[in-house]
Amino acid sequence: MSEDVIFTPLKWRNIEIKNRLLRSNISGRFDNEDGSLTQTRINWECRFARGGVGAILSSFVPVQMEGRIVAGYATIHRDDFIPLWERLGEAVHRFDCKYILQLSHSGRQMDMPGVHNQHRRAPSATGHKESLHGFLCRAMSGHEVERTVEAFARGAWRAREAGLDGVELHAANGYLFTQFLSSAINDRGDRYGGSLMNRARFLLEVIEAIRDRVGPDFHLQVKISAVDHNDVLPWEGKGNSLADTVQVCRWAETAGADALHVSLGSLFPHPLNPPGDFPFETIVSTYDAMLSAGVDTFRNYLLFRYPALRWIFRWLWFRHRRGREVEGIGLDEARAIRAAVNIPVISTGGYQRASLVREAITSGACDAVSSARALIANPDMPRQWQAGHDAPENPCTFCNKCLLNAPKNPLGCYELERFGGDHERMLETLMAIYETRPELQLPPVPSSRETQAHTP
Repeated sequence: MSEDVIFTPLKWRNIEIKNRLLRSNISGRFDNEDGSLTQTRINWECRFARGGVGAILSSFVPVQMEGRIVAGYATIHRDDFIPLWERLGEAVHRFDCKYILQLSHSGRQMDMPGVHNQHRRAPSATGHKESLHGFLCRAMSGHEVERTVEAFARGAWRAREAGLDGVELHAANGYLFTQFLSSAINDRGDRYGGSLMNRARFLLEVIEAIRDRVGPDFHLQVKISAVDHNDVLPWEGKGNSLADTVQVCRWAETAGADALHVSLGSLFPHPLNPPGDFPFETIVSTYDAMLSAGVDTFRNYLLFRYPALRWIFRWLWFRHRRGREVEGIGLDEARAIRAAVNIPVISTGGYQRASLVREAITSGACDAVSSARALIANPDMPRQWQAGHDAPENPCTFCNKCLLNAPKNPLGCYELERFGGDHERMLETLMAIYETRPELQLPPVPSSRETQAHTP
């Protein structure tokens, strides 16, 4: 019997992973307000490492507090966080699983600013508000761009010092790199705007700065949207085409990228990422957490809240999906990029059927796939594939309740049907990662001399 291509190692230039399935970047609010990570995050990541994936891509990890996408998510903006990330890496490595830190910056797509960024306009490539929620922003100065380039380089250095296996630049799905890359968003008149080369300059400078800081032997990959599909709202421009992105990928390879992770869409969430259902009853209960973040959020809430208005949003959202399968939705775009570069390509897009993954890899469309929702539903999906199942016995339904619960509730599967209608069993699964049983520490009491020294 020939070896299953899914379970053959994938050799990158600097690291090797044991199989061709990666846990894609996804996260909940597991961490501390200051950006330090917690035992809960370690428990979360080890759930997937134990399940058998070859590598884990972390959730988006900001390199600056001013680029934080959601408060309560871990960051890599401080040197004293290095030991925390080192501890997480050690935990994941016990399962023969690699850990790749996704370096990010929200730009204008700052969903929940938190106290650090409250009432501030987020730095971006543009001064025009984000299109879906109406997040306000301001165009970065050239000096700010340079400072942000350095922040990414420092973030990569911290990841290397922590003993992690590599970094991924989140240049997809509407975050800061996308805001520079996209012809529909970037309206700058300086060296970072205008031509495709100018729009790609920020990303390429970050790649080069990381290489200067950590050298050629530390794994560096780029997640990129193959096509912007920026016209979720019909009056918006469509943005970068596949041909544009193919050229950017070639430049990224030349600049020092070791792999490419191919996605779709100019914002997140997007009808094509993650594709699937849009559960209005769920978002009605959680969207209020974002109401104060954007100037268009109340409009959206009304569309979500009232059944008579939902058809408007449903039409806008689902018209993009017409004729496209949920699973492997971006595979054709990954295939085009794979044909144009000489480095491995990862395709993301709801993969949970082993037969589709085998076909994707053997046909040359990609070298590996990444998945998140299917693994949230079945963290042991690789082991089920190895046991001969084409898909998990209790598969993900792509209901997207996990995503739309995330702003307020623990991240996990909320599809009650998958738990046989047993709400308590669903809660037990959701709460499993919070069983940290920490030892409560008592802060030290100052001495009388210290108390007197601080008395006015």
